[in-house]
Amino acid sequence: MPVPPFDTRVPAVLVRLDRNPFHHGTLGAARSLGRAGIPVHAVVEPADGPVTRSRYVRSVRARPASATSAELAALLLRIAGEVTDAPSDPVLAVPLDDVSALALARRRAELADRVLLPEQTEEQLLRVADKASLAGTCAALGLPHPRTELPASAEEAAAMAWALGLPVVAKWSRPWLLPAGAGLRSTTILRSLAEVRELYGRTPQAGSRLLLQELLPPGRDLDWFFHGYADTEGRCAAGATGRKERSWPDGAGLTAVGRWAPNPEVDRAARDLLGALGYRGVCDLDFRLDRDTGAYHLLDFNPRPGAQFRLFADAGGLDVVRALHLDLTGRPVPPHLPAYGRRFVVENYAALSLLASPRRRSTAGPGTARRPGERAWFAADDPLPALVMGRAWLAHLLRRALATARRRLAAGRPRHPAALPGPSAPTSSTTQLTRR
Repeated sequence: MPVPPFDTRVPAVLVRLDRNPFHHGTLGAARSLGRAGIPVHAVVEPADGPVTRSRYVRSVRARPASATSAELAALLLRIAGEVTDAPSDPVLAVPLDDVSALALARRRAELADRVLLPEQTEEQLLRVADKASLAGTCAALGLPHPRTELPASAEEAAAMAWALGLPVVAKWSRPWLLPAGAGLRSTTILRSLAEVRELYGRTPQAGSRLLLQELLPPGRDLDWFFHGYADTEGRCAAGATGRKERSWPDGAGLTAVGRWAPNPEVDRAARDLLGALGYRGVCDLDFRLDRDTGAYHLLDFNPRPGAQFRLFADAGGLDVVRALHLDLTGRPVPPHLPAYGRRFVVENYAALSLLASPRRRSTAGPGTARRPGERAWFAADDPLPALVMGRAWLAHLLRRALATARRRLAAGRPRHPAALPGPSAPTSSTTQLTRR
């Protein structure tokens, strides 16, 4: 069934408040909507990053200086007035990170006359976006989730880590509050009690609680994700499962290569959770299989499009971002047709993963024969973002390598050629993990 015509009179405004210039999900949203003839505008940081060079992005605004929800709401209303023909014409807002989704939900009532958003409150989103609340939500619903503890002191953190078993996963419950440049990551694997105590001591700086989580052993083909869109009636109009084949850091981080593959158990768990929550809008869920129990544990729930959402573009071009535009502009969302075997490759992360683990292979599994896929950065109809990203990426790696070399020299270590380290995971990603 072909995707019905879009209402191209309704522009889309992509919103991403974090400072990650290599967020390929934002580029994917611009291309998806732009190729459908929908005018695309963006509020992103940095305002001159690779995404802004896309032919499908018509205008770019820098994020508000303090990035408060009030400033963001005012900016969106101003953009709506500039890019539409009449004072009553709407625009669609598409948040691409957790902090943007929460800020828009907080201001939904005052934006309702001009900005189309799913019917969600900030409190509803915090049930899943806040890592501590997610653990409680899973416990209340009986959904498998890694054992999680919330320490109240450094010594209690050490005792809990010992009981969980080292190494242990440490997460900040609200990673969007982490200050830029502080060297704190949303998720860290801690291997000693000294590391646990030291990280807990940085709680005041982090801005949210530290939680400790059992580390489910990583392994080949254990990490899965579900991307979906729950429409205004609560139906999961578009949704699919995929398997993470490569990640960066290798075996524990962002999706570098993903494949569309059937997993009825993950699909059922995700859809049941959305129904129990009364969720509306786009979501991205990460699961890991516990080999000992055979259960899929929910690791993360992101209330917005995942960076690799374009993996699930079907033969008619339908993906979760297009489903969002169709639904909120009053168009029907057609059935989402599986394309098992389709692959999505994030070139920069895939290259690092291959360097780290060149021989690792993933099993295709039943019903997942290879199909044409998509690259995150390079597209024949939109090549400039890939060129800009490649130049910026090489400069980034060089800076990291030089910083590593200086630290070694300062510590009095023998000089060795510095390996090119990968980037720190973006604040919105996880490391047990997942994403994206």
